[in-house]
Amino acid sequence: MAVQAAPSADTVLAGCTARLAGARPARVPTECGDLPFVIKRDGTWLYRGSPINRKELVCLFSSVLRREGDGSWWLQTPAERGRIEVEDVPFVAVELDWTGDGRHQTLSFRTNIDEVVTAGPDHPIRVAHDILTCEPTPYILVRPGAGHLPIEARINRATYYELVALAVPEWVGGKRMLGVWSLGQFYSLGELPPNAA
Repeated sequence: MAVQAAPSADTVLAGCTARLAGARPARVPTECGDLPFVIKRDGTWLYRGSPINRKELVCLFSSVLRREGDGSWWLQTPAERGRIEVEDVPFVAVELDWTGDGRHQTLSFRTNIDEVVTAGPDHPIRVAHDILTCEPTPYILVRPGAGHLPIEARINRATYYELVALAVPEWVGGKRMLGVWSLGQFYSLGELPPNAA
């Protein structure tokens, strides 16, 4: 008669954890509709038209900020969720720190809520251009949203000028581009004119 080996402790614990997780249904937050919050383009949070001046409160609210696949913005806790208005993006990158140079450079940004984001494969930089003025507006991905639309920080003008000062020319898809490197990735800031040195 064959003796069956006793299951390992890891196997027993994994089974218990799976049963406990399955026993508790996922909680669906209560919909609260539109909340009286607005995040201005400059990163200021307003509640009923008045600025929220306590940074700790802004940091708390931003920790529960979500972006849905349709582009809408929500404050969501396990118990409740409500839609808010965001004029552009919820965060602003206000400071740049870098180490190394060229292809070995690392760029880290501090946001207005003191979150540090390092540009790289998980946090790419992109530059949008105004349809009328062609003025560039750079962004960095802070975290993914629920769909294909991310949660980003707009890189403020002073920080963008620092980026431009670090920029180097590179050939991208047959075009000579000016851009920056971070964690082995090249991020284009714009095309160089054909006669540029």
